[in-house]
Amino acid sequence: MAFTFAAFCYMLALLLTAALIFFAIWHIIAFDELKTDYKNPIDQCNTLNPLVLPEYLIHFFFCVMFFCAAEWLTLFLNLPLLAYHVWRYMSRPVMSCPGLYDPTTIMNADILAYCQKEGWCKLAFYLLSFFYYLYGYVFLTLVKRILHCSVKNNYFNNFFKAIGSHCKRVKEPH
Repeated sequence: MAFTFAAFCYMLALLLTAALIFFAIWHIIAFDELKTDYKNPIDQCNTLNPLVLPEYLIHFFFCVMFFCAAEWLTLFLNLPLLAYHVWRYMSRPVMSCPGLYDPTTIMNADILAYCQKEGWCKLAFYLLSFFYYLYGYVFLTLVKRILHCSVKNNYFNNFFKAIGSHCKRVKEPH
């Protein structure tokens, strides 16, 4: 009735953004553990690298969904992070497995600080996106329902007016 493809995209984006928030939290915790020497870099990179491609693919999927739903503002809000993901993956270190983090360079203070800032920025972006998608979903479903009800009420009002005028004509003597 009032459920459109755009509303479905927002609902799916809400669920997947929750997963991306957990990825960002995992990222922040992992680099904090590296900073405090709680874990060794090889183990940490082995747990972080498999999460890179799913995160990037989920975000790319968002952009495709919002493009297909013609939600241009939402698409344009997601494009800068998508461009950053493409740049980041294209400029990654040469490794045998897919991922961004090389255990030999990850303990460099500059790289470690950069990765921590990246994690916090992504967490902020995903949290803001989550609430924006929630707003978009609620707005779309409410607006469609209100428009549907007003159109339906106008249709019935016109229908009853027509019946009423017809009934008046029938009752009037000639």
